[in-house]
Amino acid sequence: MNILHTVEYYSPSVGGAQEVVRQISERLAARGHNVTVATTRLKNRETCTLNGVKIEEFDIFGNAVAGVRGEIERYQRFLVEGQFDVMMNYAAQQWSMDLVFPVLEQISFPKVMIPCGFSALFNPKFQKYFEQMPRWMRQYDHLVFHAGEYRDINFAREHQIDHYSIIPNGASQAEFEQDLPSFRSHYHIPEDVPMLLTVGSHTGIKGHRLCMDAFQQMDIKRASLVIIGNTIGSSLGFWSLFIRPLLSAIIKHRDRGRIAQLVSALFSDTLGSGCLSDCLAQAKKINQNKMSEKQVFVLDPSRIDVIAAYQSANLFVLGSNVEYSPLVLYEAMASSTPFVTLACGNSAEIVRWSGGGIVAPTIQKKEGYVDGDPAELARAIGFMLKNPTELARLADAGHGAWLERFTWEKIALEYESLYHSLVLKK
Repeated sequence: MNILHTVEYYSPSVGGAQEVVRQISERLAARGHNVTVATTRLKNRETCTLNGVKIEEFDIFGNAVAGVRGEIERYQRFLVEGQFDVMMNYAAQQWSMDLVFPVLEQISFPKVMIPCGFSALFNPKFQKYFEQMPRWMRQYDHLVFHAGEYRDINFAREHQIDHYSIIPNGASQAEFEQDLPSFRSHYHIPEDVPMLLTVGSHTGIKGHRLCMDAFQQMDIKRASLVIIGNTIGSSLGFWSLFIRPLLSAIIKHRDRGRIAQLVSALFSDTLGSGCLSDCLAQAKKINQNKMSEKQVFVLDPSRIDVIAAYQSANLFVLGSNVEYSPLVLYEAMASSTPFVTLACGNSAEIVRWSGGGIVAPTIQKKEGYVDGDPAELARAIGFMLKNPTELARLADAGHGAWLERFTWEKIALEYESLYHSLVLKK
């Protein structure tokens, strides 16, 4: 098959959407399909063919609500005139999908939509956008959701849209079955010291502060907390994503109100109000406390070291304010690491699917966000660390469920089967 995937950002950019599309694309390419990914042009992208996947770049940024700028006509012409057998658009509220909506009826080949959570569903600015969403969803040949219970699939059900499948996310066997050097040895963390791990970009909504507050309050005197989060400059191509589009907008439009809107849209969720600097300051305070034997590491290591950290951790902790289908929980299962999570995204559903962790008490906030009480999270972490038998049971259950259902190797076959069925039906 000649397959087109569209996603706002792709490798070398790092993030959940990028990883899902990369894993599916590369595995389908390895199975002999021609796979193209249409995405944002990045200055630090060194090649337009990566692991068998062709990358088609576009100078575009924004979304339907904040406004879209760049090579709009070229992108839409690429879609309409493309000689593809099937197309998959990943993640709404981004230009790579929003620009498809106006030309859906002109695209002759089968179309698959993966909404990816509808994170702005409760945002008043997106009201008109979501009023049109049912019509757009019906124009797709098929929808894919990563969760059986979340706002995007519930939205579809509320509007009597039923041409969909549920395909979960996962983690890679090739990555997580590697025999890697000890993460603990590299960072001088003794084997008898409980090691907690959380992984998430420094956006301000990944729960780093909550995890550190809970870490400080838990009644275990000696422990280590490792916080892994990619930095903006190295992983996202800061110039390509932010500075260049912003300067372009200033030069072309010279509209102060518009510039303020663009700044807000581009920077607010990404910079996270100084999340990284806050993490470093709080970690320094904990590490300098002479009355405590607790230690915090704030790191941005290589992917190999991230996997090694999973393998070395006693417990994974997810305190995010908002998620969809968090890859980090599948990666914890892949490394036989039990987890404690807030009920963010469909984390509670992943617990039911896998038996690989527990859900800590969660506070529901406005616009679909959640939060946690540090004391409650500390109690949940402490309970787990003080019960090694329970830790081992959860680790085995999670790893077994991952091997059975949640490896990218198996998940890619589900996409291949879906695409084949749509092409044959068309």
